[in-house]
Amino acid sequence: MEKYDHKYGAEQIQVLEGLEAVRKRPGMYIGSTSVRGLHHMVYEIVDNCVDEALAGYCTDIKVVIEPDNVISVEDNGRGIPVEIHPKTKISTAETVYTVLHAGGKFGGDSGYKVSGGLHGVGASVVNALSNWTEVTIRRDGGLYQMYFEKGKTVRKLEKIGEAEGTGTKVRFLADDTIFESLEYDYEVLEKRLREMAFLTKGLKISIEDKREENPRKAEFCYEGGLISFVEFLNKNKEKLHKDPIYIEKNGEIPVEIAIQYTTSYSENIYTFVNNINTIEGGTHLEGFKRALTKVFNDYARAHNILKEKDSNLQGEDIREGITAVVSVKVKEPQFEGQTKTKLGNSEVTGVVQSMVNDALATFLEENPNVAKAILEKCISASRAREAARKARELVRKKSNLETSTLPGKLADCSSKNPEECEVYIVEGDSAGGSAKQGRDREFQAILLLWGKMLNVEKARADKIYGNDKLNPVIIAVGGGIGSEFDITKIRYGKVIIMADADVDGAHIRTLLLTFFFRYMRPLIENGNVYLAQPPLYKLSKKGMEDVYCYTDEDLDKAFADLEEKGIARDSLSIQRYKGLGEMNPEQLWETTMDPEKRTLIKVTMDDAIKADEIFNLLMGDEVEPRREFIQQNAKYVKNLDI
Repeated sequence: MEKYDHKYGAEQIQVLEGLEAVRKRPGMYIGSTSVRGLHHMVYEIVDNCVDEALAGYCTDIKVVIEPDNVISVEDNGRGIPVEIHPKTKISTAETVYTVLHAGGKFGGDSGYKVSGGLHGVGASVVNALSNWTEVTIRRDGGLYQMYFEKGKTVRKLEKIGEAEGTGTKVRFLADDTIFESLEYDYEVLEKRLREMAFLTKGLKISIEDKREENPRKAEFCYEGGLISFVEFLNKNKEKLHKDPIYIEKNGEIPVEIAIQYTTSYSENIYTFVNNINTIEGGTHLEGFKRALTKVFNDYARAHNILKEKDSNLQGEDIREGITAVVSVKVKEPQFEGQTKTKLGNSEVTGVVQSMVNDALATFLEENPNVAKAILEKCISASRAREAARKARELVRKKSNLETSTLPGKLADCSSKNPEECEVYIVEGDSAGGSAKQGRDREFQAILLLWGKMLNVEKARADKIYGNDKLNPVIIAVGGGIGSEFDITKIRYGKVIIMADADVDGAHIRTLLLTFFFRYMRPLIENGNVYLAQPPLYKLSKKGMEDVYCYTDEDLDKAFADLEEKGIARDSLSIQRYKGLGEMNPEQLWETTMDPEKRTLIKVTMDDAIKADEIFNLLMGDEVEPRREFIQQNAKYVKNLDI
């Protein structure tokens, strides 16, 4: 990896302001104090290591989850500068860890050409939000160490010995008075570290979890970079062309892109800036989409695939089935907010668009078979889009002609305020009848479904409009579907899936979630989708108030609590609910629909890549990966047909 030839000493570390507010308002700096924020602490430190790799000085990063949830992150970069900082008059290393916005990533003469740490808050924020932090540095032939507690220096930087090589090791224990939990999820960290390795070609990143008797570990290093990333994303999909299309250009704004088309109907484009996942896209995504649309239309015209009378292919036609990763490196990235989810640099649009225009046009000319296969799919998508438009118009006309625009299977609520309204999607006449009678008509609507619905993972939008199972859902929820979906037009603030606690119920939930993920994704991203939790058991006895249990663990606890009150287990009547229809309206309200007593599970989507992989694996066309998944996970299944 080419090294960025720049000084990296005390004079390159600039101080912008102090570190007063982090512990008071941690959410401003790491997003939240939930488990997500806890994992973000690790990412902040690893990002600093990756920045050293981007500068050409680090090749190896080791992350260890030690017993008691202590995190250790070690790299073989240059090591944080140890000399006295000219402005703070303390060691530069201590400055980095105790002063907010102190880092080597500001200004033209900084220690980095590009960096994900735009705000320079990573090290100091992690330090401020930890019970303790220990930093060990190898630099200039010496071994240095310093120690902090809750962001305050307990032991200043001191030389504790000699050392070969260079690098930094950070160990910290997050503050249990700030975070809701200190329990790290190994798989969450593993996924993010794998992603970082894909994005930094040749960088080796390892993770080890030492909390259990048998440590889990993994090591990632991808010489293929983004090509390997796209191959990983498409491993369970049928490809239209064997090898990903690879585009790379090193200039003032380095751009790297990998593209591969599959036979699926979904569009998956992931964008990164300086290795930061820009989940809301931005100017780099805009440039990529513009170029993609232009190049394929130009090629189709030039080779008479599109006739003179034909309309141009639209962007969504050309992006059907695409898997792409777009990675740019920007010296001074402008993000929307500290969460860094959308790139705003206007100059990036033109750079990406120009590069993709030239490189992709050349690729298509040199690979006519690949171009033909992709364009055949694009044209097929265009026809399906037109069919979907006609079906959509038909649905609208039909709705306008009817006295009510809402589906007949919907028992609507009185309120028209989406913020307070909720709709229960219920399968089966019996359960639907109980739900209608038991609900609060003021704010609760019931949409009755019957039978298995369409698996949208294997269907285009034109098959969805007019589908007798899905069309009522589309009309009831409001907002449209696909690229036309408008979250501001939904009719209910909560869309609640209420299905039986058995295999069929699980299948219905999965089919509905697949539909929402593929065609109403903002509904999930905005936190509007929920799963109802009906009880599994009812314990009753004459003279005793009924006790409802939602899990087997709840049942065991209920038995223990009742026995403490002198009520023997064998004196109880135990009802095992196999379906919602077994409950009368009063029971359904009390256990599953009463906002004061019910339990709802909010469906969230922290990781779009993982979600796409799971939906494709479970609901897609490829059988073998699904068989392997079932075989690997069968041992974890309990209560298969509860």
